Amino acid sequence: MKFVEFLKTKGAIASIFMAIFYAVAMLGIFLPGYTAIPGNIDQLPIAIVNDDEGEYGKMIAKNLGEQLPFEEIQTDITNKVALKELEKNDIALVVHIPKTFSADMENGEISSSIDFTVNEAGATVVSSTMTSIVTEINNQLSTQFSQQTAQGVLMNFNVPEEQAVEMADMIENSYVGNFITINEIPDGMHNNMLPMFLTMAGYTGAMIGAMQLVGSFKASRGKASKTRLFIYVQLTAILIGVVSSLAAAGVTYLVNEPSGDILLSLLAHQVLNYMVAFNFTAIFIFLIGEGGMILNLPILLIQTLANGATISRDMMYAPYEWMSYISPMYYSVQAYFASMYGSISPAPYIWGMIAVGLGAMLINIFIVWIFHKPLPVTELEEKVKVENEKVSTEVIA
Repeated sequence: MKFVEFLKTKGAIASIFMAIFYAVAMLGIFLPGYTAIPGNIDQLPIAIVNDDEGEYGKMIAKNLGEQLPFEEIQTDITNKVALKELEKNDIALVVHIPKTFSADMENGEISSSIDFTVNEAGATVVSSTMTSIVTEINNQLSTQFSQQTAQGVLMNFNVPEEQAVEMADMIENSYVGNFITINEIPDGMHNNMLPMFLTMAGYTGAMIGAMQLVGSFKASRGKASKTRLFIYVQLTAILIGVVSSLAAAGVTYLVNEPSGDILLSLLAHQVLNYMVAFNFTAIFIFLIGEGGMILNLPILLIQTLANGATISRDMMYAPYEWMSYISPMYYSVQAYFASMYGSISPAPYIWGMIAVGLGAMLINIFIVWIFHKPLPVTELEEKVKVENEKVSTEVIA
């Protein structure tokens, strides 16, 4: 065989096609998706809560509203409500100007501060961007108020040395920004990325498992009814989901060292994640066979951006945002963030996963019912069935 003839073989042609397809799909999905960073930072909603009726508070609230690079800034909201929205990641930053801010600044005897609160249990780009923005705001406010205090205090240069030291200290500390983080994630990138890695591990394994088990389903046609084979596929997937989830939980325990309660919920979550991803990815396999993997790959790549671990839904471009609503990975990642690091219940996201999984299973049942025609069970199968029934009858007798 010549080299040219080898290149014309089915395996070589398929390899060339997949190499080109994967390169185009990966770059065509990732590169446009990541242009949302930092391009769509202005899409993040924030809240500026001004409880101060003095001039300083009004001035700062107005200036922040005009200068901050966000299109959606909520001002008609209480601090309590804003913090609840922050816990759910419906708001990216809460700026709270306290009631006594102007009075404290005018008094000059104590430092005054503004609270900037960020939720770490969410998309990494959001929390890191908010931290940078808050740092810049605090530096500007500190400089501004230090200059104003200096103008008001150092009107007389002939002051005793001790008093001058006190004045300088008061000027330096006239404003201190109060940066608050809720739902802090332990140090280490492995902790930040754990929700995404767990989800992707289960999803990828389920996608490959779907190809293999659906292949077994088709190869076993004629040996049992398609209904029984479909049930066998689901039972096998559950078994694989439990075993693989135990392995995932073991590695997570060794590296991230979660507490016992979190480890148990993580295990149950991972099993659910596998089953939902299995039925979701099996749709195209049941429909068009192994060629369905060609469609599953770009869907997987889209979900790595649409799962909300790196960028929030507010920042996503439309195709990625649409995918997040039907994506098993989005609900799984958000549920992991809530259960492992957050202060809210993961239940809404868990129910979202269940809804996607049940919907995918119903679609698979429909595909099997419509497109997979029933085949007669083989004579051997029938013979074994008759013999089993005969033995059962004799035992009863």
